[in-house]
Amino acid sequence: MGNCCCCRSRALPPAKQKGMEADLVRVVKHPPFIESPFPQEPSSIITNRPENLYKPPPTKARPIMVAMYNYEARDSQDVSFRKGDRMEVIDDSEGDWLKVIHLVTKEKGYIPGNYVAPEQSVESEDWFFENISRKEAEKLLLAEENPRGTFLVRPSEHNPNGYSLSVKDWEEYRGYHIKHYKIKPLDNGGFYISTNKTFDKLCDLVNAYTKNAYGLCHVLSKPCKRPQPTMWDLGPTYRDKWEIPRDELVLIQRLGRGNFGEVYYGKWKNNIEVAVKTLREGTMSTAAFLEEAGIMKKFRHKRLVALYGVCSEEEPIYIVQEYMSKGSLLDFLRKDEGRHLQFEDLIYIAFQVASGMEYLESKQLIHRDLAARNVLIGENNIAKICDFGLARVIEDNEYCPKQGSSFPVKWTAPEAIIYSKFSIKSDVWSYGILLMELFTYGQVPYPAMHGREVIDLVDKGYRMPKPTTHQVPDEIYQIMLNCWDANPEKRPTFEFLTHYFEGFNVTSEVPYREVPD
Repeated sequence: MGNCCCCRSRALPPAKQKGMEADLVRVVKHPPFIESPFPQEPSSIITNRPENLYKPPPTKARPIMVAMYNYEARDSQDVSFRKGDRMEVIDDSEGDWLKVIHLVTKEKGYIPGNYVAPEQSVESEDWFFENISRKEAEKLLLAEENPRGTFLVRPSEHNPNGYSLSVKDWEEYRGYHIKHYKIKPLDNGGFYISTNKTFDKLCDLVNAYTKNAYGLCHVLSKPCKRPQPTMWDLGPTYRDKWEIPRDELVLIQRLGRGNFGEVYYGKWKNNIEVAVKTLREGTMSTAAFLEEAGIMKKFRHKRLVALYGVCSEEEPIYIVQEYMSKGSLLDFLRKDEGRHLQFEDLIYIAFQVASGMEYLESKQLIHRDLAARNVLIGENNIAKICDFGLARVIEDNEYCPKQGSSFPVKWTAPEAIIYSKFSIKSDVWSYGILLMELFTYGQVPYPAMHGREVIDLVDKGYRMPKPTTHQVPDEIYQIMLNCWDANPEKRPTFEFLTHYFEGFNVTSEVPYREVPD
């Protein structure tokens, strides 16, 4: 009869038993090097020890980003790159900045996150525009340098899983215009424009229509050029601070005089274009200004001028912000280029301003001084709101409604003038005045009237009449009147105004084209 393992060990001579006991001690002490002479069955003595149960987690692959634009390093902390370069993300905890290693140069440093996209993602395609409205798409595509067939793809406004294809077309009786097509999702994850042509991936669909129109107005010829994204900081050094050394700035040219002081065109480190507002001494307390500026720097929207930082350690205080090449909307409208704007251009500016104010509305921030002079115009007639929030901390008597002669009476709602009740609804009133400035190409509101006369007449129900010197459609004038409702609660929201001007049809173009199956 055979012996079990324990019986066999008893039957061995003492010397061999002692040797096996020594082996057992060695096995228990050093579990990674188990070489047991015993038959291998599950053993709680060895395999269930905590150090043997632990398995290190798999290493998480770092994301690879691809550059969508060129970028030149601004200080010692960031990395230069060219469009198409690939970079591995080391740290993504710095908000707008990513810490990366460049996969070719091997440089380590920070890059602006809005200049790159995840590799092999739809966002990394040149034709994909993520945060863009229908009206913005039309404006970009209609640029003169874009030939027929220039296109872009954007997320659908109505279908969270679908997309919209916008294409520049030309017809003899209409000239250049934009046609829009719905890219619809399939239940299995694919996409189609017409049911007889389905595709597994969005990029497959786009590639197919670059080779054959398949019922579209034109074959897709080239992606629309992307506008350069806004830089929210001067560089990575200022990603978590905003006091700028005064000696890093050079004031080059005086651009004008604003409500708070003079405005200059300048450069930071002799490289980056900036606008510098110098605040008159005594205009506001430094502490109040810094508190307000700290709030302003946190608000980021493509229709707001970027606030880079301040120089506040001595007078005069500097506000350093994004430079907009065409100046204020008011000055722009009164110059040659502005005077030749078409009606659809004015609608687009009205939309952009409403969009920026909708963002402030959502953040419950009141502007208090919305007017054409406080909207700036850049390349491609991009409009951005500036000086939001500053009026709240002004101490100068010029901005006191009871005493000052320069208080913007003609732009201010009656409840704000009489009772100092500022609200987002008083900003809506001001927006109505801005619309009058816009559609009359910079005409002064309430012409030939002085401030006290305006206050008295408006309080009695007077409203500016529809202009006779400029063609303002009845529906646009009605929007102005709605903004000037005596009851603030009856005035429209900026959300409504944004959608109104975004959807305002200057032409008879149908919203979306259907492609026959």
